[in-house]
Amino acid sequence: MLAPYVLSRGIVLLSLVLTRHVLRGKSAAPLPIQARMGLLGWDAAWYRDITRAGYHGVAKVGLRFFPLFPLIARGVSWLPGVSAGLAVILVANVSALGVGALVYELARREGRDPALARRAVWIVYLAPSAFVLVMGYAEATFMIMTLVALLALRDRRWRIAAVVGVLAGLTRPVGVLLVVPALFEAWRRRGVASRQEYAAMAGAVVGPAVGTGAYLLWAEHRTGHLLYPLTVQQVSASRGGWIDPVRALWRAARMAADGGHLSAGIHVVTAGVLVVLIVVLWRRWPASFTAYAAVVVVVALSARNLDSLERYSLSTVPLVLAAAEATGGGTRERAVFVALAAVLVACSVLAFSGLLVP
Repeated sequence: MLAPYVLSRGIVLLSLVLTRHVLRGKSAAPLPIQARMGLLGWDAAWYRDITRAGYHGVAKVGLRFFPLFPLIARGVSWLPGVSAGLAVILVANVSALGVGALVYELARREGRDPALARRAVWIVYLAPSAFVLVMGYAEATFMIMTLVALLALRDRRWRIAAVVGVLAGLTRPVGVLLVVPALFEAWRRRGVASRQEYAAMAGAVVGPAVGTGAYLLWAEHRTGHLLYPLTVQQVSASRGGWIDPVRALWRAARMAADGGHLSAGIHVVTAGVLVVLIVVLWRRWPASFTAYAAVVVVVALSARNLDSLERYSLSTVPLVLAAAEATGGGTRERAVFVALAAVLVACSVLAFSGLLVP
């Protein structure tokens, strides 16, 4: 587990060094802000500023970043010599270490194959968007909540699922979608659960919505609009408004064909891979995993702007399990790992160059 974890961090850091070196050599112009900020680029800068000064220290639009990750980072920043920027990077990377252990456990339990579980760990660290698990992003912390929730739901530990569901709802806007696997697992127990278990199951189902709702209610005092942290995502600079997935993909394909948007082509390829992985989930893995992945993918594709699609896909853990199964073993496994490492380098360079939105 440690080998892919260390390797992915080496790849991302070397990609950052390479990006800065190449860009400095090409032009006398200043480096792009993403290259200068490095692991604190893109959304990581928002998390750093919220960690340092709270939501009142950032623009109102900063409310779209949910609070649990910067709250944890703020606690870490109280340690001597730890700045807010270092704190968000530390929390992200420590969380990422936990992600590997939990991915292995979930894959081992559900796949009943240690080799598949090992592949899942390599894939989660070498996926094209895995550079966000090195940067000061909330993804790794959110994946911890997701993994614990899925493990608890499958073991019928409803109260644990309820608690981590609340935490997931406080970490990322998509945390509320954990309601879906909770509903599926609760439905499997219909007719055989005791009255006490039904109450615990209800807690597991509503937990993610409670976490999200609690933050929305808190944020309303600043905006006067209950759904502002969600609706602000729909502005053109973020998701660009809702659109059906077919139209979104058609739009991205046209942009890629015109050559006007480098990442549009990447998103189209990603969408095709996601469809294949959902089919793999449907054929082999629990129905709750398939339903959860399908809902997340539909939501991610229902935007005029498909930027961050790859990041949303990585944080949807069942898709990683499906990728591990589709990879297989032997020579194909090694070839996939080498290809993933190469694509991770390319995506890291593009992100640090400001050409690919994480």
